[in-house]
Amino acid sequence: MTQSIDAVTLRGWLNDGQPLALFDVREHGQYGEGHPFFAVPLPYSRLELDVAVLAPRLAERIVLFDDGDGDGVAELAAQRLAGLGYSNLTLLAGGAAAWAAAGYTLFKGVNVPSKTFGELVEHQQHTPRLSAAELVARRDSGEPLVLVDGRTFAEHQKMTIPGAHSLPNGELALRLAALLPDAQTTVVVHCAGRTRSIIGAQTLRNLGLPNPVLALENGTQGWYLADHALEHGSQRRYPAAPPASELAEARARSARLLQRAGLPALSATQAQQWLDDESRTTYLLDIRTAEEFAQGSIDGARHAPGGQLVQATDQYIGVRGSRVIVFDDDGVRAPVVASWLYQLGYESAVLAHGVNAAIKASAPPRTLPAHALPVLDANLLRALYAQAPDALRIDLRESAEYARGHAEGAAWSIRPRLPATLDRLGAAPDQPVILIASEPHVANLAGQDLLAAGYRHVYRLAEGYRTWQAAGLPEAAEPVGLPPEARIDYLFFVHDRHEGNKDAARAYLAWETGLIAQCAPDELGHFRILASAGQAADQSKAA
Repeated sequence: MTQSIDAVTLRGWLNDGQPLALFDVREHGQYGEGHPFFAVPLPYSRLELDVAVLAPRLAERIVLFDDGDGDGVAELAAQRLAGLGYSNLTLLAGGAAAWAAAGYTLFKGVNVPSKTFGELVEHQQHTPRLSAAELVARRDSGEPLVLVDGRTFAEHQKMTIPGAHSLPNGELALRLAALLPDAQTTVVVHCAGRTRSIIGAQTLRNLGLPNPVLALENGTQGWYLADHALEHGSQRRYPAAPPASELAEARARSARLLQRAGLPALSATQAQQWLDDESRTTYLLDIRTAEEFAQGSIDGARHAPGGQLVQATDQYIGVRGSRVIVFDDDGVRAPVVASWLYQLGYESAVLAHGVNAAIKASAPPRTLPAHALPVLDANLLRALYAQAPDALRIDLRESAEYARGHAEGAAWSIRPRLPATLDRLGAAPDQPVILIASEPHVANLAGQDLLAAGYRHVYRLAEGYRTWQAAGLPEAAEPVGLPPEARIDYLFFVHDRHEGNKDAARAYLAWETGLIAQCAPDELGHFRILASAGQAADQSKAA
């Protein structure tokens, strides 16, 4: 039986200086409604898919928790992880409810440490900003401006400020120069809200860029709330790497930033020593673009585009107190990302020879079931349907996808609630169960739980819902929505702000700006924000 600790003990563990992974095994919508500050989302529906990425060392100290309402998800997750070889597992007794009962804050939203950090950066480094109205006025006056969108290209395509170029924050140091006509042109960085606007603008200031740099206050949401039209479908994206003459200066700026942060550039030998240390987790992250990573990287390295790594650190790094080595192939981007990770509280370093370093990271432990479910293509599905028209159809796709269209008679469910769903449907152990999922592994994991519960005939569709459609089988006549309380995979608070809901956008921005006030000193104390280039120079003169 897995040991349990109370909330006060867990609070102590979070502050004892030893590595710790605090995993919230509830689903995305539940996690986003309230979790401890340093909790990392690891939903039970994807547990075995994601745990090796977040906690690659089997001996890691791991604490698991759920709602604390007696549904047993945390206990079940502990059993699954123990079966994979994880040996240092603990449960938070009473789950999230016990954390709140102890007087500790449950934080709403996602990527909370990174977003709180962005607000702190603005407060402490005095990142300059301008409002949507001020941006319009500057443009109308004819002032030369370069407007860049610090999010991913996919987000940029969905909606952006008219005229902006997609230039993710992790690429700013390398690629911005190609967009700048001179050292006097003002640069404005925007995102959808606040964090990446602030971090992008402050990145350029930390590098000592001579141009005036501003963050667009409240990003596309601020623009929309000011009744300005957003642009949709933009294809403007970051330019190629700069010529050698500009690259040398960009590399020099990044080197100065790395030196100011006091961070190491590890040789291959030093990096391999970090990676081979079995007592400590070290993440090896390639922070270049997806296209560059696809062309080749270091064996065992994971892709973590630099801007997203800073914006959503808890999606890539599951262990607080771990080490992180980041690398590129130009010596420009990795120092910037390492400097932010250091300020976020991680022991970080760059790899001196980048992607060409002769090192290798160990493969993560295997965490997927050894046996997959039998697979039905369209022909096999038609045959089964003809033989067993009472076969249960369970749709495991995202609840939003289910609402847009699903198989006739299919019930929506998700792995932690699957046994209860089948009980409600009155399923018999020998009744065929057909799982419809967006990812094969998600269906396999859910199916393994059903097999363990005694169901004998569990199948998955080869290509999810597309297989059902290809078989020409009946579909639901009309879209059927689910009650909000059932949609534990979906966080309304985050998504509705981009769907024309101005109240949701205002609430989201108020949430971001209010994060610091919710934090206790020991939560904020994990961050260590550097002085900006200008502040550092002033301090040097004063000394």
